[in-house]
Amino acid sequence: MASRTPRFVVRTMATTFATVVFILAAVLLVVTSIVRERLRTTVVDHLTTQQGMLLTLEQRHLAEMQSQARTLAESPTVKAAMDTYHSESRLSGGEAQSQLLETVGRELEELAARIRPDIIAVTDPAGLVIAVSGSRHRDWPRLLPNTGSNEFVTTANGVFRVATAPLLVQQTNVGFLQLGSALDADYAAQITSLSGTGTVIASNGVLIASTLPARATRALTPTTLAGLRDADFVDLDGEQYAIRLLLRHGDLAVYTMDSIEASARAILGTTVRALSIIGLCALALAAVASMWLARTLARPIDTLSRSLTALAASRDFDRPVAKTGSSVEVDTLTETFNSLMSTLAAAEAEARGAYVGAIRALALALDARDPYTAGHSERVSTISVTVGHHMGLGDEDLDTLRLGALLHDIGKIGISDDVLRKAGPLTPLEYEAVKQHPVTGARILRSVAFLARHLPIVELHHERPDGKGYPYGRMADEIPMLARIVHVVDAFDAMTSARAYRPARGAGEALQELWRHAGSQFDAGVVQALAAVAPTLRLEHDRSDVIVAAVPRPTLVNFPLA
Repeated sequence: MASRTPRFVVRTMATTFATVVFILAAVLLVVTSIVRERLRTTVVDHLTTQQGMLLTLEQRHLAEMQSQARTLAESPTVKAAMDTYHSESRLSGGEAQSQLLETVGRELEELAARIRPDIIAVTDPAGLVIAVSGSRHRDWPRLLPNTGSNEFVTTANGVFRVATAPLLVQQTNVGFLQLGSALDADYAAQITSLSGTGTVIASNGVLIASTLPARATRALTPTTLAGLRDADFVDLDGEQYAIRLLLRHGDLAVYTMDSIEASARAILGTTVRALSIIGLCALALAAVASMWLARTLARPIDTLSRSLTALAASRDFDRPVAKTGSSVEVDTLTETFNSLMSTLAAAEAEARGAYVGAIRALALALDARDPYTAGHSERVSTISVTVGHHMGLGDEDLDTLRLGALLHDIGKIGISDDVLRKAGPLTPLEYEAVKQHPVTGARILRSVAFLARHLPIVELHHERPDGKGYPYGRMADEIPMLARIVHVVDAFDAMTSARAYRPARGAGEALQELWRHAGSQFDAGVVQALAAVAPTLRLEHDRSDVIVAAVPRPTLVNFPLA
C-alpha cells in the first residue's frame, strides 16, 4: 500500500510550481507585449505600403475605365443610333420613339456582351438615361447628372464608380456613354486578394461590403463606421485592427484593415510552444527537487500526522500519541499535544458535568413548582432515550434527546402558578398562555450555544402530524423526529401521572389512547416504539407490566409514519 503524500510535500511542490509558473507567465507576458508592439508597427507599415500600391492600381483602373469609355463612345453604331434618336425623337410619335429606343438598347447590349461590365448606359445631353445594360442594370437610376468626368454614383441598391465619355457626331454632343463598376462585395474581395488585408466599404454610415471575419463585421455599427474617418486603430469584437483609407468620395469611403492579434497569433503560438517545453522541463526538475527535500523534512511530521489521524478515527482520546523518536522537535510537539489533550479531556468532562447539572437543576426547579409534575422531566427524558434507542438513533441523537427532553417544559417558568397549578379546566386565555411555553423555552435557551441542538425539541414538542399542534402548526416530516418522540412520551407520562383534577391512568389505557390518535395527533412510528419498550418500563404509578404487554398493537399499515 503506497504511503500517503504528506501535506508538507504538497505545499512545497505547490509553492515551487507556483513560482515556476509565475516566472513563465511573466516571461510570456513580456514576450507577448514586445511581439504585439513590434507587430503593431509591422502591420501599420504593411498597410501603408499596401495603401500606396492599391492607390496606384485604383488610379490605373480609373484611367483604364475612362479610356475604355472613350473607346466605346466612338462606336459608329451607337453614335448613329443616338444621332437618329436625338434628331428624330422630337418629331416622331410614341411608337416610332419606342423603336428608336429599342435600336439604341440593342446596340448597347452588343457592347455589353463583349466587355461584360456591371453598368453600361447612354443618356441624352440632359442626363436622362436612354438605355442601360450590364449585370447590374436593374440598379441604375433613370436620371443622372453628366459632368463629363469620373464620378461615384450612389443609388438605392449600391455605389458605382463611373467613367463618362461624350457621344459626338460632327462635333455635336448627342449624349453620353457611361461605364460603371460596382463597389460591392466582389470589389472588396478583389482588393483583399491584392493586398492580403481586410476591406470595408461604407457610405453614409451604412456598411456596403466587408471581407473581415463575421464577428468583426457585426461589430461595424453606424457609430463605429463614423469613427473610422479619423482613426488609425479600432477595436472590433475584442481584436485591434489597424486602418488605412484607400479612397473617399463624399460620404463613400473604402478602408483596408488588418488585425494585429491575427498577425501575432502565429508568432505567439511558436513562442508559447517553446516556453511550454521549457516550463515543463523546469516543472519536472522542480518536482523532483521539492519532493526529495519535502520528504526528508516531512517524514517525522507525516508519522505524527498518521498517529493523530488514527487517534481521531478511534476517538480514544485517553490514549496518548506515541513518540516517533526521529526528531526532537516532533517528540516535543507530541508531548505537548498529549498534555493538551489530557487537559482538554478533564476540562470537557468538568464542563459537561456542569452543563448537565445545570440542566437538571432547571428541570427540578420547574417540576418543584407543582407537586403533581414532580419528576416529570426526568421521566420523559429517560423514556424518550429508551424509545430513541429502540428506533435505532445514534449516540449523538440520543444525547441530544436526553437533554432536550429534560428541558422540554422549561418555558413554563414564564407561566404563573395560578395557571400552572389550576385544579380545573383552563380558560381560553389561560390555555393560549400555556401554548406559548415552547416559544418561551426556546427564547430562554437560544442564548446558550451549547443548547442549540436541543432547541427544536423544546420549541416543537407540541406539534402534531395533522398540523393541529402548536405553536406553528407544522405537519408530519416538518417536525423533527426527536421532537415527535418527546411529544408522544410527554403525553404518555402525563396520562400515567396523577393530577389535581384526575387520577393517573394505567399504562395500558394510556397506550390505547395513544394508538387511538396515532397518525393524527401522535407519530405512529413513535407510538409503536413506545408500545414495544413499555413492558420494560418501571412506572411509578403503574406496575402492571402484564397489562402493558397485553395491549393490542395495530399494524403500521393502519397508522402510516407521520
